[in-house]
Amino acid sequence: MGTIDVKGIIDMYYPEDNELKNIYNVHAERVTSLALEMAHRHPELDIDIQFVEEAAMLHDLGIFLTDAPRIHCFGTEDYLCHGYLGGKLLRALGHEHHARVCERHTGTGLTKDIIVANGWNLPVKDFVPETVEEQLICFADKFYSKTKYLETARTFGQVEESMAKISPESVEKVRRWAAMFM
Repeated sequence: MGTIDVKGIIDMYYPEDNELKNIYNVHAERVTSLALEMAHRHPELDIDIQFVEEAAMLHDLGIFLTDAPRIHCFGTEDYLCHGYLGGKLLRALGHEHHARVCERHTGTGLTKDIIVANGWNLPVKDFVPETVEEQLICFADKFYSKTKYLETARTFGQVEESMAKISPESVEKVRRWAAMFM
């Protein structure tokens, strides 16, 4: 897969040092650190450490395109689309595997049935983490938000509560990931 210029990509889309870039960097660094910690704890999973480091730093690349003033995003798209949009940005740069992490990290993954049932403005397809690296980054992301839990991690109990608001299946999935990665 090779090394990619993560800092260069972030600086391309977040050229100004401002509150949004700070939020982006702090969140991405926390998620990356937790994902790497869990990856190192489980050598038996044969996790691609370099890829996890790169993809975790880029997983939220598309947030600047969304309308989320609370985190200083003043774009035009629904926040729910940030993963899909980040995937498009990375795919345009030739980073297909990294793009998949962006697309698949929302909640515990979005299925086409959930997209249709909710009438969400996303392509009707499955955006579900498949590889161990995708699952690991998605799981690590659940511990940090870009608001209340920017600096301090949620407890696993808080992660479960958050996923319970989505679906019982999401709770079961984070429990499986906890057994796998924690």
